[in-house]
Amino acid sequence: MTEYAIALDIGTSGLRCQAIDLSTGKTVGTAITQRHPIPGMNVIDHVNFAMKSGADVANKLIVKCANQLFAKLNIDLSKVKKVGVCGNTFQMSLFQNIEIRDLAFAGENMLKTLGVQKVERNGAILKASDMGLIGMPDAEVIIPPAVRHEIGADAIAMLLVTNVADAKEPCLVVDYGTNAEMALICGDGRIFTGSAAAGPAMEGQEIERGMLAAPGAISDVNLTDDGWRCTVLDESMIPQEGDTINPLTGEVVKKGKLRAVGITGTGTVAALYCGIKTGIITPPNINTADGKLHLQDGIDISSHDVDEAGKAIGAMRAGFLTLLDAAGMWTGDVKTAYMSGASGLYVDALKALGIGMVVPGAEHIIQFGNTSIEMARKLASGQEDLDHLRKFAEKLKTEHCMFATSETFKNLYSIEYSVWCTSMPMSMYDDMLAMYNMKPLGEPKEHVDVKRLAKADLPDTEQCPVVTVESGTFLTGKVEGCILCGKCVKRCPEHAISISPCDGGSIASVASDKCAGTACRHCEKSCKDKLLHLDGFTIEL
Repeated sequence: MTEYAIALDIGTSGLRCQAIDLSTGKTVGTAITQRHPIPGMNVIDHVNFAMKSGADVANKLIVKCANQLFAKLNIDLSKVKKVGVCGNTFQMSLFQNIEIRDLAFAGENMLKTLGVQKVERNGAILKASDMGLIGMPDAEVIIPPAVRHEIGADAIAMLLVTNVADAKEPCLVVDYGTNAEMALICGDGRIFTGSAAAGPAMEGQEIERGMLAAPGAISDVNLTDDGWRCTVLDESMIPQEGDTINPLTGEVVKKGKLRAVGITGTGTVAALYCGIKTGIITPPNINTADGKLHLQDGIDISSHDVDEAGKAIGAMRAGFLTLLDAAGMWTGDVKTAYMSGASGLYVDALKALGIGMVVPGAEHIIQFGNTSIEMARKLASGQEDLDHLRKFAEKLKTEHCMFATSETFKNLYSIEYSVWCTSMPMSMYDDMLAMYNMKPLGEPKEHVDVKRLAKADLPDTEQCPVVTVESGTFLTGKVEGCILCGKCVKRCPEHAISISPCDGGSIASVASDKCAGTACRHCEKSCKDKLLHLDGFTIEL
């Protein structure tokens, strides 16, 4: 009798799962969502939704989505014995339906006022049926531990799956996402961890034409003799040649294969690199006639975009410099940099290095993508156990840097903010470091070896094709006084909202998985009479 295990990665941008035949170890099913079922494209949005609509509602959305994915794995769910799960602390807490207010609010006094008790997130083994997972009565769900509220099981996976925790030479690993979890492995047994609130720009949010990776998204930009060549994702998410354009005017020099509808975080990084390298961008200013850097199909980079992306990049660099300072090291001591997460896998590593996202002393850059699903696979198949993970999590707690209370991080971020947002020239960076008794930053190496260890986020997809599942539901509400002008529908970059007439106004319906959440709200802003308020909508479960 064939028995199965399921690996579930609850990511900020979506859920991914794989079924494993326990007798052979082979992957026999893969199902993913393109989006997260909770409105928003970053943890901050998900926190806001859970606090306003209720953690139980958010939990039901995630569990419902997981059941939809499991149903598409084409296996007998009654034969599933284990479900391994991995993700950041907030997503895992929602999945377990445990307290989240200690993650949403900072400060012990505030938590005391709210009556929030200390929450232990030391891992657990739970019955699948008790968690609302359907059709697997004998299955156990394995929940790995967290380190701190901002360093979760996905960060543990980042270190263990890649074996960087055992490195004998100093190296730095960064997960390039909203939380920017990072770890400095000193090579002498010490591991310093931290998490910088980089914000949603690396997911394409807070960028005026930004979007998650999806068909029609500009994912890269390259300098050529003729102009700037854009790269656009096709229907299969494969990069294809887009237009070559004059970035000063938007004039098309050479037509490409695909049209573009927006730009991803990796595309924004590439555009910034090209702009800074050519002198068109001197952060946060864009030195064109209209103050915009032009890409194809009317997609522009504005000074606001430079400002938002710069804040994210600055938080990351301030973060890893803080870890280096805490360890008594500096940029020249680290020769190897690891890039984690989807953005870390798909971004052009040398462009990321050129604008400060990678430690400048690095001679080797290794891109290994998403390790969260691999940790979930190891837990589900018995290759990893909770006791080992608990001991490792305890070890990481001893050298954890809380950036929110770090004076060093505060000082470093003030320098980054000055560079990206107040026009301070980069030539003054070392002078500012000297004010805080720090060594010069150092220049990126001329010759850097780049290795990409994964082709895609998920293993075994060549033999086991991916099934994509619609993950959301709908938020609906009456909009009193609405005249059905349709501006909110046209302004939504994700095509998430629809409007239909009713007495005295309209009924608006918003797809939860497409909605970009509080980081967007373009629909609300487009209503000149301020009639649309998504927070008052009810959600269909």
